[in-house]
Amino acid sequence: MGPTSSPIQIAIIGGGIAGLSLAAALIKKPHLDIHVYESVHAHSDVGAGLALHRNALKAMALLGPEVHQAYLDKAINIGRCSGGDSEEAEEEMATEIFLAWGPHANTGKDQQPVAELGRAKGRKSVSRADLLGGLLGLVPGEKVSFGKRLVKIWEEGNGGRDGKVRFEFRDGTAGEADCVLGADGIHSVVRGYVIGEGHAARHPVNHDKWQVYRTVVGTEDAIKAGVEERFTRTVPILLGPRGHLNCIPLNKGTRLSAGVAVRGAAVGEGEVDGPGKARAIVDLVARDTSASWAVGDHDHAPVYFKGRVAMLGDAAHASLPFAGNGAAQALEDAAVLDHLFGKVKQPSQIEAALGAYDAVRRPRSQAVVDLARKFGRVYAFAEGDIHEDPEKLRQLFTLAGQFTNEADLLKQNEDAMSKMEKSVRGRSRNN
Repeated sequence: MGPTSSPIQIAIIGGGIAGLSLAAALIKKPHLDIHVYESVHAHSDVGAGLALHRNALKAMALLGPEVHQAYLDKAINIGRCSGGDSEEAEEEMATEIFLAWGPHANTGKDQQPVAELGRAKGRKSVSRADLLGGLLGLVPGEKVSFGKRLVKIWEEGNGGRDGKVRFEFRDGTAGEADCVLGADGIHSVVRGYVIGEGHAARHPVNHDKWQVYRTVVGTEDAIKAGVEERFTRTVPILLGPRGHLNCIPLNKGTRLSAGVAVRGAAVGEGEVDGPGKARAIVDLVARDTSASWAVGDHDHAPVYFKGRVAMLGDAAHASLPFAGNGAAQALEDAAVLDHLFGKVKQPSQIEAALGAYDAVRRPRSQAVVDLARKFGRVYAFAEGDIHEDPEKLRQLFTLAGQFTNEADLLKQNEDAMSKMEKSVRGRSRNN
């Protein structure tokens, strides 16, 4: 693959986790000219916080040590509030799942979780805003433009093969690039371009009518309100009829994100019942239900790219938050794209790279969307009678954890590169 005379221009639409982690990796490649366009004027502290699983940590390592370090600098060790990094960094921690209702309820102080997710050494939690701040620091300021909400995208020439990709923003400005990578979230404009505005999978859905209620309070206030102390330094999920509760420590352990997710609820309706310490979390969230929203995900897109335009992260495969792997899948997307674009030396190779990315990432990321939907139903006692058999629950989560956590991401990158090189060779023979 021969070099190009001038850098390949790549526009990344969206400055969230997917867009910034990819930009932080691609910016190191001198044959690429990267620019990130983010719709908001500044990142805000929204979301439940993140407790990244092992595959997310492996993906960050592939993106580069500085990407992984940006996460380490902002996160706290699950199970600790000190943020220490010696022996604690080697301790294996996991998200713990408790039955908070029924004959097998196990929320007492001496009870063990019925299952776990995301076991990894040095497992940490981090607020989304903190992580975005760390990633933003890895991208030169002149390479990021805020307040740029995409409204239109199109390709010139023969489906983009002979010309540029053009795009316009709501503020009236416009731009062009050799390639556009859409990381513009669940309501992605790029998604509409890639699969068509009229496609059945164009917009997010909420098939089970999930409603999430969440609050963020000081850790000491949460303990005073009756939340068990261990739930302020771990990532528990407590299951009950119609939904579940969870907690995530934030900001070096000084604040706690506590949430209730209700299946089949409209705003202001329904609750997750539970005894003892589960009730304390419900009461804490119920103090202020103004932070409430209906969550959504995507039905499967038939493809993740069109010409020289591709989508990644939530734009491609938004998932319900119940498997804790949405950010991890975005990071896997970024790792594969970074690996492929390391070998893209001329614009004519872009489409081959995007086709390889699609072939490798679409099946796995969409399987995680399906898994998150199933987890939500299991959490709400709506997946048959599996909640009545703790051993079946344990087996389900063990197998799911193996699928998400234990993926060979090096092989994923290698498979994508092999597909790209095969495509490039085929195109060369046909020209």
